[in-house]
Amino acid sequence: MVRYTGNIFLVGLMGAGKTTVGRALAKKLNKLFIDSDHEIEARTGVSIPLIFEIEGEESFRQRETEVIRDLSARRGIVLATGGGAVMRPENREYLKSRGTVIYLRASIQNILQRTSRDKNRPLLQTADPRRRLEELSRQREPYYRDIADIVIDTGRPNVQFLVHSILSQLELLPEELEQEPQAGSAMQAGGTTPISANFSMNQQSTSPAPAPTITLQVELGERSYPIEIGPSLLTDRERIARLITGKQVAVVTNTTVAPLYLQGFSQTLKDAGKSVLEIVLPDGEEEKNWASLMLIFDRLLSAKCDRKTTLIALGGGVIGDLTGFAASAYMRGVPFVQIPTTLLAQVDSSVGGKTGINHPLGKNMIGAFYQPQAVIADTMTLHSLPERELSAGLAEVIKYGAVIDAEFFKWIEANIGKLMARDNVALAYAIRRSCELKADVVRQDEREGGLRAILNFGHTFGHAIESGLGYGKWLHGEAVGCGMVMAADLSHRLGHISAIDKERVCALVRAAGLPTEAPNLGAQRWLELMQIDKKNEDGQIKFILMRPLGGHLIATAPQEALLATLQQLASGDLPQ
Repeated sequence: MVRYTGNIFLVGLMGAGKTTVGRALAKKLNKLFIDSDHEIEARTGVSIPLIFEIEGEESFRQRETEVIRDLSARRGIVLATGGGAVMRPENREYLKSRGTVIYLRASIQNILQRTSRDKNRPLLQTADPRRRLEELSRQREPYYRDIADIVIDTGRPNVQFLVHSILSQLELLPEELEQEPQAGSAMQAGGTTPISANFSMNQQSTSPAPAPTITLQVELGERSYPIEIGPSLLTDRERIARLITGKQVAVVTNTTVAPLYLQGFSQTLKDAGKSVLEIVLPDGEEEKNWASLMLIFDRLLSAKCDRKTTLIALGGGVIGDLTGFAASAYMRGVPFVQIPTTLLAQVDSSVGGKTGINHPLGKNMIGAFYQPQAVIADTMTLHSLPERELSAGLAEVIKYGAVIDAEFFKWIEANIGKLMARDNVALAYAIRRSCELKADVVRQDEREGGLRAILNFGHTFGHAIESGLGYGKWLHGEAVGCGMVMAADLSHRLGHISAIDKERVCALVRAAGLPTEAPNLGAQRWLELMQIDKKNEDGQIKFILMRPLGGHLIATAPQEALLATLQQLASGDLPQ
């Protein structure tokens, strides 16, 4: 069990799960749980809505500050704070200086579902609660981020899983901060030294013995480039100055990543002597299109960017693909650097030089092979990923083991729990081994003339799912994960792998939190979608199959076997 003895303070929007998670966490750590709202009600003898009605919000906030001041000075507690407590600077100071702050982040949709029947939320008693929540999120998110030592996404409803994630991350905190204050120490007044294990750009990690930076090389002659993997690379000014050439840079990111990392990374670039142009695009797979590409060109041209401008992709696979394609075309080619912030991008899409956009008739059908100057994978960004995004990235990790390295597949099976819990050591190894395997394939076949096609294991089915449902309904990694299950099933039907190996693939995909049942698009629609694939030749659908686990072949499949796989696995309901 984690032996963390300091105070723990939970922050986040109303309905994020602070009370539920806080109670469970306190039980695990043998601490006293306190809810600041309940404490206010106990002191005043009236409900929160009544305080708002009689005294107004300002009076409530003053009472809240007094409660947080008193409670945070105690020792050995788990405190769930009100959603708006972070708006007062004195509250932020109390929380930052007296314990570990955990930000429980939830989507607006999840909060609405949890609070729809709750009349004890005075700020949501409006005609349009969604709009009100969006306003509150915009106002408060920067403050949650500023004081958070740990960020936990609460989209997954399993409370025990959330508690396990918190306990795993508490293990990363420095040992000296997990001890009880000594008599006469500066911490005796009830606070602790501020903990800097923040998984955002706002603070540096001070975890003991940080993982060393790993450097790999993609060997492509004059187009060779390094992949650097490690913690806190986005704040390493010397490294950034060395890897990103040129004085003018344009950072392309999206509306999800920008609030987390753009300001801090831009400052690192400026400290390294760069002139920085920021380009923020809408988020989502559905935005990987011509319109987004034009937005990049519009900004570059308006800022009079020349051929020496370096484009930097700060984000996941969509941002990487869009930025790379823009770099390949702007003034017939300018330098670009990949800075992937998702697991999927760190292990796959940022490496190898594939760039492009989607077309309504097919995924990634328009693009170019264009290699980056460098790939900089900061592993600390993975701790801010929503659970779905983490699982989506694990699909690509599993892929490498399934069709290239059976020993790596066995390692993933043994360590899937650690990967899901975001264990730093396990994640670093998974990223390194995935990049090693991909770099070796790219070295042998840069432009997908043969061997490189094996990296599309699961993608023929997966791309059909994405196109058939509409881009963005499923994450790319979710579609690939399900596609791998279907490809394994087809491989078994054709006699290439055993039933045991097929089940191992399915079990690992399921353990990674990925879907194993595909939507029922109808057999004819499935065939139509799979016929629009870059691997196909002469109208024949080509599949990447397993032979055996850890091996591969590229082949067509008899329609009877293909239809049997579709009938067996493509039977899920279409999303509404």
